[in-house]
Amino acid sequence: MVERTETHPPSVPPAVPASTAQALGGTDPHLPLITTPLRALLKRPPVTLPPTASIREAAALMLEEGVSSVLIVEQGHLFGIVTDRDLRNRVVAVGLETDRPVVEITTIAPLTVDLRNNAFEALLLMTRQNVHHVPVMDGPRVVGMITATELTEQYSTSAVFLAGEIYKQGTVDGLQHVSGRIRQLQRNLAAADATAYTTGHVITAITDALTIRLLQLAEARFGVPPVDYAWVAAGSQARNEQTAKSDQDNCLILDDAYDETAHGEYFKALSRFVCDGLNACGYVYCPGEMMAMTDTWRQPMRRWRHYFHGWVDEPEPKALMLTCVFFDLRAVHGRASLLDELRRDVLAHTRGNGIFLAYMVGNALSRQPPLGLFGRLLPARSGEHRGTIDLKHLGIVPVVDLARIYALAGGHEAVNTHERLEIAAQSGEISERSAHDLRDALEFLAATRIRHQARQLEAGQPADNFLRLGELSNFERTQLKDAFAVVQTLQSVLGQRYNM
Repeated sequence: MVERTETHPPSVPPAVPASTAQALGGTDPHLPLITTPLRALLKRPPVTLPPTASIREAAALMLEEGVSSVLIVEQGHLFGIVTDRDLRNRVVAVGLETDRPVVEITTIAPLTVDLRNNAFEALLLMTRQNVHHVPVMDGPRVVGMITATELTEQYSTSAVFLAGEIYKQGTVDGLQHVSGRIRQLQRNLAAADATAYTTGHVITAITDALTIRLLQLAEARFGVPPVDYAWVAAGSQARNEQTAKSDQDNCLILDDAYDETAHGEYFKALSRFVCDGLNACGYVYCPGEMMAMTDTWRQPMRRWRHYFHGWVDEPEPKALMLTCVFFDLRAVHGRASLLDELRRDVLAHTRGNGIFLAYMVGNALSRQPPLGLFGRLLPARSGEHRGTIDLKHLGIVPVVDLARIYALAGGHEAVNTHERLEIAAQSGEISERSAHDLRDALEFLAATRIRHQARQLEAGQPADNFLRLGELSNFERTQLKDAFAVVQTLQSVLGQRYNM
């Protein structure tokens, strides 16, 4: 038997408070490790043998189970551990007979971690003690094993690590490979109880990194841009509110020096390369073709001004639909001042424009939360998603619509929904209490969607926005009704203001 010189794990720092971890956002490469509980990483029950088993039996079991260690357990108590390194160093290298009892090569009283600890504490323990396998305990009972490899995989899906890997890639195939970890990143954030606000910013940061790298590769392929441009994200990417399920909404604002004859083919090729690359990375083409590779949405500044003035002055149904996408814009790469100039011009045109805002309100009120008599939740009664609640279009989008109207009415430049609500409260477009209620409602609805998608991804299913009420506890159902009620009330208030 091999006995450890230290039979008790050294003290490790206490778990980082959730508020601190959330404040780290995408700035700390160890965010998933800091916030992820060990229980979220345990994928299987422990692989065990009694002390009376032979070395050969231990090796055969490790091969059969596809693991690199086996726990030696006697009468329900952890006795020790045998790893593949032990088989190499203590058996093969010294010619020990494999029919000998496994207890002869067992490390007894191994270092352990508690199930309630986080992954970062396990990483610290392994680093300090130079071990690669640590049993996970629930009181006196061993419930699993955590390995250095599993923690490395967890670290590889941190936002900072992913962004760094993205900028190292020199091909679309390389970017596609790295982008495959985004879904795991969202699952990690959900397991860590990160806020929806934080998750949206982290996931969007990865989308931005992929977009920028694709633009860099495009410029390397096609040459220096002949005129300045701004690659602009629209919709949820612009608002920093993306999840792992997103299509792409983007456009290209070109300097007014742009000449279609001289420069058209360059920007057509560049935008096609980037949009195709995003699609390969899982950001599917926009069904409405609202992408920079579509000629309509790849235009010089003068044309964009014409678009927006037309939408505001003649707010017919298609124009209102387009405003819901293109009034949420953020420059991702290139000359950001092109968008800044356009935004100031547009806001000057919408501020206090009662007729246009009334049309926007009417369009927003077309999406009502699914509440019936006495506030009863109303799942869809027919169609492909019968029996579900559409969290996106009947919950999140109505809040986004309200915040957008407040921003346009007050001429505010903020794009993120939380920030729009805060500014709207400060400027008097909405009361402080109502803004707080809407932010809380949005956070709950968005977090519920993220957890729903994380469960689907965990089960190997594609992520969607359609929640079955059976996924929620009674308490969560009450919160869902309360969130919908807040949205419904503020929709009614806005409707009354504009005589809807």
